[in-house]
Amino acid sequence: MDYKDTLLMPQTEFPMRGNLPKREPDIQEKWNQMDIYSRVQDRTKDRPMFVLHDGPPYANGDIHMGHALNKILKDFIVRYKSMSGYNVPYVPGWDTHGLPIEQALTNKGVKRKELTVAEFRKLCEEYALGQIDSQRTQFKRLGVRGDWENPYITLDPAYEAQQIKVFGEMAKKGYIYKGLKPVYWSPSSESALAEAEIEYQDKKSASIYVGFPVQDGKGVLDTDTEIVIWTTTPWTIPANLGISVHPTLNYVVAQVNNKKYLVAEELLEAVTNEIGWEEVTVVKTVKGQELEHILAKHPLYERTSLVMLGEHVTTDAGTGCVHTAPGHGEDDFYVGQKYGLDVLCPVDDKGVMTKEAVGFEGLFYDTANKPITEKLQEVGALLKLTFITHSYPHDWRTKKPVIFRATAQWFASIKDFREDLLDAVKETKWVPAWGETRLFNMVRDRGDWCISRQRVWGVPIPVFYGEDGEPIITDETIEHVSGLFRENGSNVWFEREAKDLLPEGFTHPSSPNGKFTKETDIMDVWFDSGSSHQAVLEERSDLQRPADLYLEGSDQYRGWFNSSLSTGVAVTGKAPYKGVLSHGFALDGEGRKMSKSIGNVVVPAKVMDQLGADILRLWVASVDYQSDVRVSDAILKQVAEVYRKIRNTYRFLLGNLADFNPATDKVEFDKLREVDQFMLVKLNKLIKSVTKSYEEYEFASIYHAINNFCTLDLSAFYLDFAKDVLYIEAKNHYERRAIQTVLYESLLALTKLSAPILSHTADEVWAYIPNVEEDSVQLTDMPSHVDLPNAKQLEEKWTKFMKVRDDVLKALEEARNAKVIGKSLTAKISLYATSETKELLQSVKENLQQLFIVSGFELAGDIDSAPAEAVKLETAAIVVSKAEGETCERCWTVTTEVGKVEDHPTLCPRCADVVKENYSHLV
Repeated sequence: MDYKDTLLMPQTEFPMRGNLPKREPDIQEKWNQMDIYSRVQDRTKDRPMFVLHDGPPYANGDIHMGHALNKILKDFIVRYKSMSGYNVPYVPGWDTHGLPIEQALTNKGVKRKELTVAEFRKLCEEYALGQIDSQRTQFKRLGVRGDWENPYITLDPAYEAQQIKVFGEMAKKGYIYKGLKPVYWSPSSESALAEAEIEYQDKKSASIYVGFPVQDGKGVLDTDTEIVIWTTTPWTIPANLGISVHPTLNYVVAQVNNKKYLVAEELLEAVTNEIGWEEVTVVKTVKGQELEHILAKHPLYERTSLVMLGEHVTTDAGTGCVHTAPGHGEDDFYVGQKYGLDVLCPVDDKGVMTKEAVGFEGLFYDTANKPITEKLQEVGALLKLTFITHSYPHDWRTKKPVIFRATAQWFASIKDFREDLLDAVKETKWVPAWGETRLFNMVRDRGDWCISRQRVWGVPIPVFYGEDGEPIITDETIEHVSGLFRENGSNVWFEREAKDLLPEGFTHPSSPNGKFTKETDIMDVWFDSGSSHQAVLEERSDLQRPADLYLEGSDQYRGWFNSSLSTGVAVTGKAPYKGVLSHGFALDGEGRKMSKSIGNVVVPAKVMDQLGADILRLWVASVDYQSDVRVSDAILKQVAEVYRKIRNTYRFLLGNLADFNPATDKVEFDKLREVDQFMLVKLNKLIKSVTKSYEEYEFASIYHAINNFCTLDLSAFYLDFAKDVLYIEAKNHYERRAIQTVLYESLLALTKLSAPILSHTADEVWAYIPNVEEDSVQLTDMPSHVDLPNAKQLEEKWTKFMKVRDDVLKALEEARNAKVIGKSLTAKISLYATSETKELLQSVKENLQQLFIVSGFELAGDIDSAPAEAVKLETAAIVVSKAEGETCERCWTVTTEVGKVEDHPTLCPRCADVVKENYSHLV
């Protein structure tokens, strides 16, 4: 007889190798055929709703690791919540307007000036929809479950119609106004920018100190005194109309040779060193407030510069006398308004100096720096020129410097409802907690929101103008335009004349002759996406406002979190979200920003082609995503190794349950051995901790908990000694069925617990689990934690046993290294124990040599009586020797009992009995 045929070896068709790049698309095709999203939604339709509202990625280019990180995190939450008592719709979205799409078409050779606005916009729409299709395919390949065939898209007519209503509601409440103000202006984009569209990069700039001669000192300063200003933007000198000083600072008149200069007292030493003055004498000290209304002469033109008081003046740098150009700075604008100054802006849309910059007309602003500085030198006003490298605002799309430039723009007045915004921030749950402080400070400190853009690819600002130029925004016009957009899309704005966009028979006092014009600016794209709570959550019957959660990258505190809050509070009085969760950026393995030029970009599509989406998903679960995260081939390789161990655990569990029917073979908890009960206690502890971690969005804790349970609790302990029962004993042996009961419960729980993370593998495993009814693990609920009897005592006792076992394993390893034994089954253990260890081991009813995986075991005496050769460890002193006897051909145990059964001379009595009772037909 070949005794191998009598062993109950694992049997499963579940593959050992994941082969995920090939297998995952097949699993996804099965999901498509099942229409898994609808199946899940139908199953949970009567449950309370949980809405995670998708922030729209921009429809341009392939997805990157930041996209993958974001969408996978969302999928973890959606999948978990739908398995834990909620109805969780997930509607993906896309942001589709804005400059990059215009630029992409230009790069493709589209000749913008040869097309009408409507024609060009149509091409932009087609391009955006093509990008959506490409990105949707890539997002689905990540295993992200959602309503992919019915996403929200900001260019959709219904979306645009709701956005117009948001604008109209804000206008109705008086929050929308048009004004001439300095805003971030991008010459490279020829458009105004919002704060969210600004990023900072280092830039080399001229640093100049300039003297403005006093023309009328108001009895405080002599006319032979020069007021010293400092600036890093010489090109704004032609726009200078004033000088700001702080009312409470002390200012000094410093005599330098035969000249006198005014600077802040605190900065005199720094200015002296910077300009290189020698023999400086302070001849007068005055308070800033005494300098108000003094007139200085502009160094280049025949006009004066007014000295004004401004709280914005600091002594952090410069001279304490701030060059003020109301057309080129926010603080400058406000202090100029207070003192009745004009708003002079001698720079056009392209960043070129206009005729108002006499002597420099036609120069690009940055190019003008040199000739302006040279002219200041020529007239004797330049006191010092150096160059500095400093952090300077840039257009986040074109990556080129921006300027402050006064233009007529549409604004949303944040100050009018700032307190409501701040209250809404406080009422929101922020993860991480510092998110609250970050957004609170942003809202507290931000100016009014410039919402107009001088481009064509976007949602038009729905404003008409009367014959006198007065803006017209009424409930009637807003309702009508919204209806037109819903029916025709916003292109209708550019296809029809103003009169054809107004309600039939519309009249207005500002147009006695019935002639109207329309606004040509479009809305900031942040107004587009920021309106999604109205255009998606309120518009769609399968969603609700406010959303339970917004989840985006940390850059969205200044972006989508912020714009959504502004429009949400303006329209409804409340935030559009109950909670906000943010994540960091994806960096390379060394913590550097990914860059094509460096060659350190990790591409999600490539990772999925080589390793599979589940490896990418497991990586997302493994990192502390609330900070910046690192990813590289080496890191992904480590994650793939963890995946291999988890998969092997699944395969072992499945293989040893081939003949197990829970309906007939399951052993009740109180009938299990203590070691089996202990494993179920550990499993329930895992269920409790993983559930808590899911609730708190702590996915790294889940990654470690499941990995540790598989590798330490199961593989390294329970499954290790269980083989001696599972393979060797008879099919229906009590101990075997007891262990299978634990394996079955563990398999069900692990598959469900890991399903939100390992979405493909969990469904693959599910298909092999015996006696489950549901077609997919996605159609089940999370396992529930159960308070098992004597759980605390069981855990305390067997945790102590595990420490003893660890000591035994150390002693066996030393003996193996010393060539005393080979495999552990060739060993006998003599344990010299502490009284506590002795008491513990005597209370264990299970077979100790089986638990220790040795062929001989004895409690030989107290630890003090241990022989010199014993390995002294924490719980015991241990002597490892070779077990006496022969090796059983079937179970590999070494025992003197081998050969005592006549019919089976190469077997131990246990194996002989199993064979005789169950396999006599093989003889």
